[in-house]
Amino acid sequence: MSIGNLTINLKGISNNWTALDQLSAKKVETAAVVKADGYGLDAGRVAQALYQAGVRQFFVAAAEEAAAIRMEITEDVNIFIFSGHMRGDTEIIHDLNLIPLLNSFNQLTRHVETLPGYPFGVQLDTGMNRLGMEPSEWDAVREMVITLKPELVMSHLACADEPDHPMNQKQLNIFRSMTDGLNLKRSLSATGGILLGPNYHFDMTRPGIGLYGGFPFSDSNQVIQLSLPVIQIRDIEIGETVGYGCTWKADVPSRIATVAAGYADGLMRTISSKGKVWAGDKVCQIAGRVSMDMIGVDITHLEYDPNDLEIISKYQNIDDLAGMAGTIGYEILTSLGSRYNRRYVSE
Repeated sequence: MSIGNLTINLKGISNNWTALDQLSAKKVETAAVVKADGYGLDAGRVAQALYQAGVRQFFVAAAEEAAAIRMEITEDVNIFIFSGHMRGDTEIIHDLNLIPLLNSFNQLTRHVETLPGYPFGVQLDTGMNRLGMEPSEWDAVREMVITLKPELVMSHLACADEPDHPMNQKQLNIFRSMTDGLNLKRSLSATGGILLGPNYHFDMTRPGIGLYGGFPFSDSNQVIQLSLPVIQIRDIEIGETVGYGCTWKADVPSRIATVAAGYADGLMRTISSKGKVWAGDKVCQIAGRVSMDMIGVDITHLEYDPNDLEIISKYQNIDDLAGMAGTIGYEILTSLGSRYNRRYVSE
């Protein structure tokens, strides 16, 4: 087989949710964010595993993403839509029984006019300047919204992965000033906010990346393993080069494995000549540029010829790989290509 093997541990995802649920304050409901196709791991499968663990509130980015969840779970859960009620969303919101998080007066108007009496939530902008009603807009519609009894009022923290960042307290203060005393269910925190402590938890938390083994939840279980098959091994002499651009040159007689994966599979070119893969507990350096379908790996120091090499494993997690690539674990997960042989386990 000349494609990589991606193993996804659904039980690990569920265990991470349970751990974050236990970190949330008492009487706080813990939801789950499964946008971007469950952070690249299959939203339907992930949602079903989380449902079995006790999740009843899910969040996705767009209405269309909810279809995969509804195929697995037809009743007994709420699915919130971060992007709100966009033009053209009315039918899918109705048919899939979704709850849009309205981000503006225009969305509020669209929702009330096209789906009168239908559930909704509201997203507030507390300083991130991305989505949500700003304080002045909220002030103008707040009394009307209260009479319509929204399912949830939420906002999103910009710097929760930096516990000492002053923006956290600033946004908390703004969120309180916009929502205190309204007797509405509130949510402010994703994974990072949960770790900031109970003051940030309100009525519902919404962990995302922490479910999938990513920073800032350092105690999370790693939930994926990615091994790449070796297609060919060759011996090269001093002065010979490897890959496009001849960017890697052998200083000593070397042994190079050509591995079946490249930037089409989510292995970013920025790890060229500096990324690492593993043969068991032995680290091996990527040699030369990452190409579309292949990478070269220096295995000179190994005492055997491996059949495959691991790039995500117990020795190197998504954040380790992200650090080499100059990005974040989120991007590693959501960039995983469609060519991998995916195996789902619950252990």
